[in-house]
Amino acid sequence: MSVQHHRIHFAEHLDLSAAGVRDSSTLHLVRASGRAVQLDLPPNWLSLWLPLRGPLRLEAADSAWDLAPGHLQVWRDSRLRSSARGPCWWLCLCGPDLAWKPHLDGAPQAQGNDLFPWEGAAPREASRLLVRLGRLDARPNELSANGPTLLRTLGALLREEQRELLERLPRCSGRTLRRRQQTLLRLLRVQHLIRRHPDVRLDLGRLARSASYSPCHLIRIYREVFDETPTEYAARLRSDRAWRMVRDTRMPVCEITEALGFESQSAFCRAFKNSFGVTATQARRAESARIARGRAA
Repeated sequence: MSVQHHRIHFAEHLDLSAAGVRDSSTLHLVRASGRAVQLDLPPNWLSLWLPLRGPLRLEAADSAWDLAPGHLQVWRDSRLRSSARGPCWWLCLCGPDLAWKPHLDGAPQAQGNDLFPWEGAAPREASRLLVRLGRLDARPNELSANGPTLLRTLGALLREEQRELLERLPRCSGRTLRRRQQTLLRLLRVQHLIRRHPDVRLDLGRLARSASYSPCHLIRIYREVFDETPTEYAARLRSDRAWRMVRDTRMPVCEITEALGFESQSAFCRAFKNSFGVTATQARRAESARIARGRAA
């Protein structure tokens, strides 16, 4: 097994997209700490990102976002750059498909052995495995003996996290598994853009261009795979965010309106009541009463 370890510290920059660094059979495990550290990856590499302390900034071709500590990002699309503006400690396991293949074999034939872009709270066992792999750079014998097992276990955990997503592959257009996987990757690119611009109503044309579809084709195929249109997905995310901001914060409604990109406060209030059947004030009062009852008990 070939895993190359890298450590980068304050203000250092590691570019794994450089031609002299690439090796199709090698995985790279990067341990980074401190401010202003940067890592560049080439397009189409599969990478796992895990910030352990401090937020990590990730920048792709058409979006930039912060990954919170304890969250895991799986990425395999465009070129990717990471940076940390403040004190940060993070891990990245990355490499080309050929280097990942031995550790992802064993998936059901209908799903293939690919992982797709995904973000969420890192499963505890996945975090533990990544940290353990990161500590093996000083113990090459243990890395050779236990590394393959750790990587296969990590791959199985991540496939399980993506189980519901992978079950949608048969809905994707394409005569072969590879074509269906490419379709799903395109649609996930659209999802990512919507999710990472919660305060902006993205133009359908821009979303379609990101997936190399026409707007009409995007709407049709997205609905076939996810049972909703991109616009409906964006509205659902915005409603969920509105509910959390009303129930879980003390932000004034006018600030929530601006943060969510509504045209006016009255437009936000109408949309909130249509979605949840109560006004924002009623939702906050109900939450306050629930907390008071919990304290009294």
